[in-house]
Parts: sequence; C-alpha cells; structure tokens
Amino acid sequence: MGFFRFFDLYNQPTSEHNVSFDLTISHPVQSKSILPTTPQQSYCYASRIPPEIILLILESAYDDEDVESNNNKGMLRSFALVCRDWALPAQKLLFRHASLNSLADYLAFSSATNRSTERGRVLGDAVRSMRASLDPNQPSSLSQLSFAHAVTLCPNLHALDISLYGCVSPGNDIVGSPDTLRMRRPAPSFDEAALALLKSGPRISTLRFSNWSENRQSITQLLSVWTTLTTLVIGGTAPELPSPVSEPFPCALQELGINFQTCPSVDFFRWLLHNSMDTLCALEVEREPSSPDVLLYLIDTHCATLQSLSLPTCTRATARVIEKCTRLHGFSVEDGGSFPLALKKLSSRVGHVGFGLNKEMSMQSVLEAVKANESLQAVTVNLWNDGKLHRQLPSLKMACALRGIDLRITHDIRAFRGIVRGKHMAQK
Repeated sequence: MGFFRFFDLYNQPTSEHNVSFDLTISHPVQSKSILPTTPQQSYCYASRIPPEIILLILESAYDDEDVESNNNKGMLRSFALVCRDWALPAQKLLFRHASLNSLADYLAFSSATNRSTERGRVLGDAVRSMRASLDPNQPSSLSQLSFAHAVTLCPNLHALDISLYGCVSPGNDIVGSPDTLRMRRPAPSFDEAALALLKSGPRISTLRFSNWSENRQSITQLLSVWTTLTTLVIGGTAPELPSPVSEPFPCALQELGINFQTCPSVDFFRWLLHNSMDTLCALEVEREPSSPDVLLYLIDTHCATLQSLSLPTCTRATARVIEKCTRLHGFSVEDGGSFPLALKKLSSRVGHVGFGLNKEMSMQSVLEAVKANESLQAVTVNLWNDGKLHRQLPSLKMACALRGIDLRITHDIRAFRGIVRGKHMAQK
C-alpha cells in the first residue's frame, strides 16, 4: 500500500477532504462494483494532465517569432503561477530564448541553470538561443568569461546573437552618438580562456555577430570556435582576413546575411565562402555595399545555388547578374523603385516576391507578373511614403485574389524583413 499512499498524497487537492480508498474485495465473484454505492460515502479521482500536453497548450499561446515580446514573458510568468504542474513547463519556455546584458543577468542565469541540480539541468537544457551584449561601457558589464561559461550551461543551444562594443574612457560615452563614432573604439580580442570554454560548449549552427568596435579580428576568432555553422549574419565593422592567413573557413554555409557601412573585401568573402560553393541558398544584404563589386561577386559566384535573395535596392548591373540565378524561389527589394527593373530579369520559377511600395512607383510590371507567372505563390508589400494611396494597389489585391496568390501587406520594415528573408523563402 506504500505506493498508493504516496500517490494519493502527491495528488491531494488543495481543498481539505477526507479521502480514502478501499482496495479490498471480500467477494470478487458476487461483487459487481468496487465503488461506494451510498451517497454518504465520498470519493474523488486524481486526474492530472500529462506534462507533454501542458507544454503543447503553453506553446500554442507562445509567439516564438517574437522572442523579446513582453507579452510572451508576462504571459509565461502568469502561467508559471497557475499551479505546480504548470510551473516548470512555463519556465522552460521562458528560458528557451535567453538574454544576457550584464553581470547581474549572468549571475541569475547561472544560478537558475546550475547543472548540479535537477531543475538547473532542465532549465539549461531548455535554452535554444542566447543574445549577449559585451559592452564594457556599461556598469557591471558582462565579461567574456561569464558569457562563455553561460554558453557551456546550455547543451542544446544552437543560436547565438552577440553584440560587441568598444571601450571608451569614463564619462566620454555619449548616448545617441553616431554608429561611425562608436565603431572607432578599441575592444579586446577574445582571450584564450574564453575561447577554450566556448569550444567545450554546444555545437552552434546559427551565429549573428554585430561588431561595434574597431577590432577587426574578433569575428574570425569566433569562427575558429564553431565549425558547425550553417547560418551566419555579420555586421558593423568590416572584418579582415585572419593574420596570418589561415585555411579557408571550413563550414558549408546555407545562409549568409551582411550589414556593413564599409563592406569587407572580396578576398574576405572568398576565404569565408570557400566551402559554401554548393550549399549557399540564401543571401540577405541589409545595406547597399560601399563597393558594388562585392555584391556582384557574391551573386555571380553563387548564382547556381541561390534560392532566396534579399536586397536593399537593385541596380542595372545587379539585375543582369540576377538573371543567372535560375533556381531563385524568393526575391525581395526594399527600394520599390528598382523592383520592376529586377522583376524583368527573374526566373519564371520565382514563387515569392517582396518589395517596398510608395505612392509614385510604377506597378504595371508587377501586375503583369501576377497574371502571367504560374509559379508565383506569394507577394509581400511594405507600404511607405503614402504607398497605401497608390492608385493600382486595389488592382494588385484583385489580381492576387483571382489567382489565389497570398498577398501580405505590412507597414513596418522589420515585419517585412521577417517575412521575406531567410531559408524559409527557398524552394522546399
């Protein structure tokens, strides 16, 4: 009877009841039921929802596309207070996307994910992505070693988003100063102890690295740690080739995103993408490169494999190179004025296009493509500068409806980028 006594106590309702079970049957042949038959006898059944179902319920209300949403965090904190059975599943979702910006953040995180405890292991295992800010200008800033140790506490971590800032003398950090000034500040390279910890940690597949310092070697240091990357997004200060020049970056990337004020050299991209000739399927360019040769090189070199291409604008030279991308399935241009030029060069296999629309843009070629391109499945439009007043916008809505094409209209460039960028735009 020991197990049943424990089970009964473990599932005891919060209200007070005198609950008892009689599990003995004196006459099993004659007895038709072991349940109490008199109304005076009270009984209840302990019924618990399996943890897998609870997690499924919570995930259905969780917006995984907006990991920083305060609605997400507030909702999950409320769920964690519902009852004991909901607490841990809700906390696991809270820890799915971690964010560390200070020493205090690290201390709280490392305490919660302490792998010497069962609960710590559960929460550490729940972490899938981590955002970290290494900014020595902030009070009690997150150190390299603390960041590296936090990474080792999360064996299932696969995505990292790191922002690196340079140092400035106390009192001279001007809030709101232009990025160009912030990027002229020195930042220390990653030390050997931190790199050793990172190498001992989980296998990272997605790395986003924004470098707001003048240290041009930090990204190559991190790339030497993770040789399992499939997605790389880099921006800020343009990196340089390793010194001395090492063997090409060993990863076969599937997705590359770049956002530089001054673009790295073609030689850097040759080194970075040497082993990605047969795998790169998505290219995202957030800012017009300072050297057009870089963009032309990237598209021309990988035209045979590119399936998704996102550009800020499109010149005639770029349009001519895009014509070589015969496997392209998703294509977007944020500057709608140059979109018709690119549209004429696109392969007939393109299934999803996106563009910015202002009031003055010519949309005749877009309407023709919607009517004639049988492969087209989705159109995403970002309205700006009175684009909602475009006289042909109703015609676009009607043409898409008649063809059964999914038309999505946004008013926020961030929402637009979330729809039209990434490997999900590539042919399945």
